[in-house]
Amino acid sequence: MVIKTAEFIVSNTDYKNCPKVDKLEYAFIGRSNVGKSSLINALANKKSLAKTSGKPGKTQLINHFLINKEWYLVDLPGYGFAKTSKARRAIFHEMISNYLRNRSNLNCLFVLIDSRHKPQSIDQDFLQWLAECQIPFVMVFTKSDKLGKRALENNIETYKSEMIKNWEYLPKIFVSSAEKKKGLQEILDYIMSLNSNFSAK
Repeated sequence: MVIKTAEFIVSNTDYKNCPKVDKLEYAFIGRSNVGKSSLINALANKKSLAKTSGKPGKTQLINHFLINKEWYLVDLPGYGFAKTSKARRAIFHEMISNYLRNRSNLNCLFVLIDSRHKPQSIDQDFLQWLAECQIPFVMVFTKSDKLGKRALENNIETYKSEMIKNWEYLPKIFVSSAEKKKGLQEILDYIMSLNSNFSAK
């Protein structure tokens, strides 16, 4: 798939005010500072589609972008931003969980994981919650260019080993780098395949 057009549609705090449920959508989420906005911009081949910042927690709304006038890409607020107040984190949690549990046209959630770090309990807990809620998701390891090949492979294998302790089978996994454009086409082709499968039904 090639993204020819990507346009911002609307930002919301309530899933009820999101665009009409007439197109499939794919949401992206991850811990603060995981490189989510950079990955979205790289996928769309637009430098400023999603707002990037050196300061974690920049995304604080549910942002909808219309891709190729066919499907929505959704930029969700990051979770686990320690410098946000407890009350603010509770608001984000409710906003995100309501969207994920109630948005009927959400076809897949892309959960971004920083490949530089060992498994984090906050990510593990979130993935477990998604499984319990039966929300379809895949994992995307980001910033793969920041590690050597062996270190990257070791970190991903460590993550898989940790997950397999509690999971019957592992979700689909992508390895990406927004800076080096790595893994982007695989993600877009996967979205295209899901769109095709839906159209064929």
